[in-house]
Amino acid sequence: MPPILENEERPQTRVRFFRFLLIVIFLLYALRLFNMQIVSGEQYRRRSYDIARRVASIPARRGEIYDRNYSRPLVVNDDSFAVSLTPAEVPDGEIPDIMARLASLLSLPLREIEEKVPPQYYYLYQPLEIASNVSFETIAALSENADSLPGTSWQSKPIRNYGSPGSLSHILGYVGNITREELTQLYNEGYQQGDVIGKLGVEREYDRILRGREGSETRTVDVRGRRISEDNVRVPSEMGKTLVLTIDQDIQLLAEKALGERMGTAIVTRPNGEILAMVSYPWYDPGIFSRSDMSAEYQRLIDNPNKPFLNRAIQSSYPPASTFKILMTTGLLAENLIAPEQRILCAGLIDYGQRNWRCWVRSGHGSVNLQQALAGSCDIYFWVTGRDNMGVDRIVSYARDFGYGEQTGIDLPGEINGFVPTPQWKERRFYERWLAGDTMNMSIGQGFTLVTPLQITNMVAMVINDGVGYKPHVLKEVRDPVSGVVEQTVSPEIIHDMRERAGPQVFSTVRQNMRSVVTEGSARYPTNIRTVALAGKTGTAEIGLPDRWHCWFTAYGPYNTDNHDEQIIVTVLVEASNPWDWWSPYATAIIFQGIFAGQNYEEAVVALGLQNIAPMQGRRE
Repeated sequence: MPPILENEERPQTRVRFFRFLLIVIFLLYALRLFNMQIVSGEQYRRRSYDIARRVASIPARRGEIYDRNYSRPLVVNDDSFAVSLTPAEVPDGEIPDIMARLASLLSLPLREIEEKVPPQYYYLYQPLEIASNVSFETIAALSENADSLPGTSWQSKPIRNYGSPGSLSHILGYVGNITREELTQLYNEGYQQGDVIGKLGVEREYDRILRGREGSETRTVDVRGRRISEDNVRVPSEMGKTLVLTIDQDIQLLAEKALGERMGTAIVTRPNGEILAMVSYPWYDPGIFSRSDMSAEYQRLIDNPNKPFLNRAIQSSYPPASTFKILMTTGLLAENLIAPEQRILCAGLIDYGQRNWRCWVRSGHGSVNLQQALAGSCDIYFWVTGRDNMGVDRIVSYARDFGYGEQTGIDLPGEINGFVPTPQWKERRFYERWLAGDTMNMSIGQGFTLVTPLQITNMVAMVINDGVGYKPHVLKEVRDPVSGVVEQTVSPEIIHDMRERAGPQVFSTVRQNMRSVVTEGSARYPTNIRTVALAGKTGTAEIGLPDRWHCWFTAYGPYNTDNHDEQIIVTVLVEASNPWDWWSPYATAIIFQGIFAGQNYEEAVVALGLQNIAPMQGRRE
């Protein structure tokens, strides 16, 4: 039988096909290798270099904070260290022993370190911070035992030193590690896990200026993160800018001692919005947030019913009481609603709305005009004129013009609005219509109206400035941290302007009437001092208790000058939670005496003869 040639040729055809296929595959691989090594070689080399690099941040020193004279620092940095543990560099099975030894050397609870280095992190070649605010002595002890502490490292990490800030704590604030929630909000602004950021006060408000710019150290590592080269690239960090505040440390201490250990606030400002002092009692020590036992101390402050974290100057609101009569006087004069000399009889009692309305002077002030009514703080005069002359709509309008019911915009976080009631609000809130009695209450600063002490201060500033109100601020200038050169200054910013509604003559008359409060009215005994001529207004806010009231006094001086650069405003509020001692006018007198006589608290008390009624409480040496 003849052979089958077709079947004999099939193996040869397959061999030739596979040979051709192998050549094509080889050529494709060669072409790919040529493209990767020659055509795109530089791109892949850069990528592999990036993968092999690890960048460690170098913390920047935060900017320092000074008082207005740029002579004494309020906040500086102390040298300190942070200790880290790289788990994967510890031999297998030795991590528990190493952590126990570190806990002993660092004087930390072992549980705290175990929480920061859980078992699922044991494979990591990245350093995990286990302790901060570590002293040089402790670092020296770690260095002596370095051979027996594999995976342990440390680096410089400055901490904030607030000294003994006392009442400055509410202005300065404090810093702390960034939280997960904060990181979510700030990640796109360059913040990272482990950053230290401002939490309250100036530290928070100007965190971006204070934080500086972190440096970096780039090192070459293998795929598991182990260092394989000592060719490190180091970019130094840049210190944050220096802040100079408007605060005067001497005035701050004077106001702090004048207020004493009374829950309340004392504010000292210039008419252009510069805050010279801002005291809120009780306060807290921001230095606790860099201590090892911070958690317990922080919880104690949180649980304190007196709320030491609360800045009562801007974060608490109160009925303005008779300080509101400054606003009423302005409105009555500006609208020509009553002749200044027209008299109203105050017999101590009026009957309206089926109830008796009693003036605070039970026997009455007699027949009084506008000036006498403000000087004696006559309730009946302002009840009648508020109800029959101004009316609620005008009162609300002037309250808005003076900035009530809205934030002043001060450069401190947490400011609240206060509250100005309206008839529409009452109908929505209580399903009741606004009554004339509500207008009467509002006319003397009682009822639903709520203001912050800073808003009261701003009202007095507008009276001084003939109707112009400036934005309060605690930042004076920003300086270079090395050269000290001023890079930025804060200029006065107008936020309210009543000049079209009330002319200079109106405010001149209001100032004269405020002067009569001191010379012949309700504050003539505690504040009619020889050192400086004052003008102001008292206020006693009822809170429904028979023996407790909020005590207000707001004043400015010198009265007899038109130079606003020489004038200051002082507002003191003592809360009703304190035993009643009508202390605000006396505290104000002490502050003015100290400033204009160049005296400290103790000297001012002696000069005013207040040794027996002014216990030296809340002192900071």
